[in-house]
Amino acid sequence: MRELDVFDILGPVMIGPSSSHTAGAVRLGNVAAMIYNRRPKKVDFYLHGSFAKTYKGHGTDLALVAGILGYAPDDERIRDAFDHAKAQNIAIYFHEADLGYVHPNTVKIIFEDDKERFQVIGSSLGGGTIKIIDINGAEVALHADYPTLVLQYPDKLGIINRVSSIMATAGVNIASMKVTRRQKKATMILELDGKIDQTTYNFLASSIELDYLTSVGAVEENHGV
Repeated sequence: MRELDVFDILGPVMIGPSSSHTAGAVRLGNVAAMIYNRRPKKVDFYLHGSFAKTYKGHGTDLALVAGILGYAPDDERIRDAFDHAKAQNIAIYFHEADLGYVHPNTVKIIFEDDKERFQVIGSSLGGGTIKIIDINGAEVALHADYPTLVLQYPDKLGIINRVSSIMATAGVNIASMKVTRRQKKATMILELDGKIDQTTYNFLASSIELDYLTSVGAVEENHGV
């Protein structure tokens, strides 16, 4: 069972009336955009359950768009998120949808550019906490409470051992590792006790056959001298 923290009890500092519908939605957008890790030309939001019923009144639509733009839950720019997306030539669309047996505050986000469509599904659990449950059709469980790496790769022997060895060499402990498999592809959610440096990230990307590798707050920022 996940331990509660002050944000579960008091809620986050945020713009908007609801931690689930605004702060949680911003975080969903933030994390989905980090997983996608490119600039989209179009983003479709498929809203499920209470998200679909109240998204305009509670500002969920603004919060989700602000999230994919990288804004924090307390950023004043959330109110103008649509204008900012338009200024960046990102087309935004909202749809009501039945996503099945999932949390009522769930959204499917589909990013598109000239090359591909990329899907992330996530839920806002209350108090600003979230859970990513799907990445491109692969079932996952990502809360973004720890520095996290997301890897997808051909399902072959030895890759888990190789990833573990690289983390050990970098001196970073693995908090948890969750691997799901679908159609000869494996998706790994790797939660770390600390951040890795850019050199380790680049080495990981180049030394293992990967379909993609993304960081959710897992790589130290290089601020220069």
